[in-house]
Amino acid sequence: MTVYVRALETAVPPTVLIQTEARDVFSAQPGLTRLGSRLVSTCFDSAAIDTRYTAVDELTMESRSEDPQFFDPATGLLRSPSTKARNDLFAREATKLFIEAASSAVSNCPGIDPLDITHLITVSCTGFFNPGPDYKIVRALGLNPAVQRYHLGFMGCYAAFPALRAAKSFCEADPQAVVLVVCAELCSLHVRTSNDPDTIMGSALFADGAAAAVVTAREVPESSALLQLDHFETVLTPVGEDSMAWNIGDEGFEMVLGNYVPHIIDDHIVGALEPLLARDASLRQLPYRDITHWAIHPGGRSILDKVQSRLDLTDEQLVPARETLRNYGNMSSATVLFVLKHILDLPQQAGPQQSAQDSSGERICSMAFGPGLTVETGLFTKISQPTTRDRTADESESSLA
Repeated sequence: MTVYVRALETAVPPTVLIQTEARDVFSAQPGLTRLGSRLVSTCFDSAAIDTRYTAVDELTMESRSEDPQFFDPATGLLRSPSTKARNDLFAREATKLFIEAASSAVSNCPGIDPLDITHLITVSCTGFFNPGPDYKIVRALGLNPAVQRYHLGFMGCYAAFPALRAAKSFCEADPQAVVLVVCAELCSLHVRTSNDPDTIMGSALFADGAAAAVVTAREVPESSALLQLDHFETVLTPVGEDSMAWNIGDEGFEMVLGNYVPHIIDDHIVGALEPLLARDASLRQLPYRDITHWAIHPGGRSILDKVQSRLDLTDEQLVPARETLRNYGNMSSATVLFVLKHILDLPQQAGPQQSAQDSSGERICSMAFGPGLTVETGLFTKISQPTTRDRTADESESSLA
């Protein structure tokens, strides 16, 4: 049975963070040591990020809040709200992003009505509340109250893969299932000033965003399949358990992102890909760069550099990941879906690479990294078929002829 993504949409909050401006704010905080100040400049400048988005509208110099909790532009001081204060904002603002992304995906899936949704999977690691985002989406979109709801929480940057894998399993078990997957992360809630290198790195990288996908094996005549879900695999690297983690502190969630993580990925990425590529005989002996597309979670510039070098990928193959990082930063679980959407929006390719691919489309190898160190991988096919609009145009031209 073939399972497809029939819609994939993204959403970001309205407040834009300019990387250089954020750097200047963080580097000007009292209490920074000389080393801390240098680390701020280095991390922000080397992140390969131009802009990010945040649900915390106070985090700009234009903010006019009478009682600022996160940032006071009058003094230039970053504040330290409690975890409760941060989570309260998550409950309010994440709900908006969950609903916006979910509504956009369903609205842009011709032939699928909100009442057709049978399963709903929500994903987030940056906050908690209950009734949660799954409940809010059901109410806001008018889904069937009996829809099966599941929430994947606190898994980190790789969580979109378990969500898509679960959606695929639901559809294989029930050919009429229609699964709505929604990832939303408000990472910027947890930024704070510090001399700690991990905290500084998080402040330089993380951002807010959401993405949603409609997944089904059901025949939908009015709709075009975008992406075929082929295979998923999970690998735990033999080292790195303490190098990447996500903990709850009194002043927000605390990220551990050791500077050795890129080296761990460099050492183990080939082994992590082996079980995935072994699932398809046509890919087992194929050079990595001969797989048309690579949707790599941009955990940071150095991680992308290591993956590109180790797998001998072209600069063009890294464009979707690098552009996502440059324009949006690291939005945890939602990020790899932004990368996939970038690839889906590219013009269809043709050439010698295609001969090694499935005749129905271009292959995509995707991966994301998270606490553990966990490497989640996915193999997809970008469907080579005209969109509904293109088919309608072709039919009109045929009838005129």
